[in-house]
Amino acid sequence: MATAAPPVERGVPPIRAGQGHSFVLRRLHSLSGIVPVGVFLIEHFLSNAFATNGWAAYGDQVKFLTGLPFVPVLETLGIYIPLAFHSLYGFYIWYRGDSNVTDYPWAGNFMYEAQRWTGIITFFYIVWHTYTMRFSGIHLLTHSQAAFHKVQTELQNPWAVGLYVVGIVAASWHFAYGLYLFCAKWGITVSEKSRRNFGFVCGAIAVVFIVVGLATLSAFFRSGDKYNPPSSTWEESIEGGGVTH
Repeated sequence: MATAAPPVERGVPPIRAGQGHSFVLRRLHSLSGIVPVGVFLIEHFLSNAFATNGWAAYGDQVKFLTGLPFVPVLETLGIYIPLAFHSLYGFYIWYRGDSNVTDYPWAGNFMYEAQRWTGIITFFYIVWHTYTMRFSGIHLLTHSQAAFHKVQTELQNPWAVGLYVVGIVAASWHFAYGLYLFCAKWGITVSEKSRRNFGFVCGAIAVVFIVVGLATLSAFFRSGDKYNPPSSTWEESIEGGGVTH
């Protein structure tokens, strides 16, 4: 006589001790997605939103950020290393994990699968975006006023526009649902009701990020002097050798 399969408990399993190095690494992976990676994402969206105020405001914000002391050190310790750890260990978790979407097609399982895919999409988008903005073309650390023009020029390519849109949506979803998972796994949202309610909050966070990101992107296509910097802001950087190859 066949026995009934045991019920599968819904929700997000907490990170438990007693799992050796895996416990510590999963804790660090979960935490790094919020601090510092998530904090940097918030700052990045807010800083780029200055583009909605025109090329001069955007350039001033870039100048402020690139004028901070020890920028290379801050980037390496506060962004590159934590982001590399969060991404690479996330790939490892994906490699070791099995999707149960087919067996248990609950909304949470589909969202978990989407979290995996948005993670890998966001990773490759960040690699591409960092290279084009930080390590190629006009060097923004020394020519901050050319920042708006540099983005405008890149967005002349329809493929680049598509990558920006996909990257904004993927990063927004990944951070918002990552925040949901963080609170569930760290025991902040314990009950099913609290997780459900916080899920609505995280959904709203994702929508806000997407709206802000797309509004920022649209600023680079606006007409008028406010959104079209004079050639003197970027020709000087080219003539002065401020181009990274």
